[in-house]
Amino acid sequence: MDLPVEKLRLTSLAHGGGCGCKLAPSVLQDLLSEMPQAGPYAPLLVGTDTADDAAVWDLDGKTSVIATTDFFMPMVDDPATFGRIAATNAISDIYAMGGTPIFALAIVGMPIDKMDPADIRQILAGGAAICAEAGIPVAGGHSIDCPEPVYGLAVIGTCPTAQVRRNSAARPGDRVILTKGIGIGIYSAAIKKQALPQDAYAEMVASTTLLNRIGAELGKDDAVHAMTDVTGFGILGHGLEMARGSGHTVRLDHGALPFLSQAERLAGQGFVTGASHRNWKSYGHEVILPDIFPDWRRHLLTDPQTSGGLLIVVDASSAQRLAEQIRMAGYPRTAVIGTVEQGPARIVVEV
Repeated sequence: MDLPVEKLRLTSLAHGGGCGCKLAPSVLQDLLSEMPQAGPYAPLLVGTDTADDAAVWDLDGKTSVIATTDFFMPMVDDPATFGRIAATNAISDIYAMGGTPIFALAIVGMPIDKMDPADIRQILAGGAAICAEAGIPVAGGHSIDCPEPVYGLAVIGTCPTAQVRRNSAARPGDRVILTKGIGIGIYSAAIKKQALPQDAYAEMVASTTLLNRIGAELGKDDAVHAMTDVTGFGILGHGLEMARGSGHTVRLDHGALPFLSQAERLAGQGFVTGASHRNWKSYGHEVILPDIFPDWRRHLLTDPQTSGGLLIVVDASSAQRLAEQIRMAGYPRTAVIGTVEQGPARIVVEV
């Protein structure tokens, strides 16, 4: 009698997962260094110059179009959940610019000879479900036969031009807010080794499928000066992009950072991703850590986030009001985590 064939784990088909698949920041900078500039296109309000979340094109001085794309390999084994996480992550870039998404295009690359077509349909259905939650259609897309499973979206959004929020407009004296817990990469490393408890898995899925739609509301508030979302480069990497873009120092209070409930324990046990090491190698020279700071704590700060929270820079007088507004909107881990001050473009972490 033939024995039943064990179904392949989705994560076993990929060499990495989630935003941990991103190229290291230093590699990306090198690849883009000789790319031609976007050119003298006056309506192009946001391009590649400040490593922002999406491109922004001013149509008429009143309304702007926002365009972005994001895709990656699976970090979970359930196909529908993978689709939901990837779609949430892709749409986030529109919200991080202060915009509202209007439609998406699917990006699909699947190893057809290795995957059950029913699983591929579930991936697409999961992505479509999140798009429906965001109030947008999947209006088309493109697919290829690919050695590893890849899924994501290209997303188009709009925004009143005056409400566009860049990652480069932080001002000295501002406060820094983060809206989701840190530790997604650490959790995904534990998944790879089948060591993540079920309650932590549920926590991870809840966080990574929570749309950052609050960004569209924050764009309407004059007290919000800058926004980005925290993804593959970790809190240090995306905070550093804000520091570089504005030309100021960002100081983070380690004690105020929100972490997923088991992130610190798992990091202490060695569950870290390769991307965490690559991140530190890329930008560690621009970060000042406390004198006594164990490596496992540093890995929490370089941990690649998939569908992470918004990193928001706001006027100091409005920080507590906005943090409470965001928490009430459904982001309970929201915390004021730092300040912006005059000084060189770098991150300073204090305990």
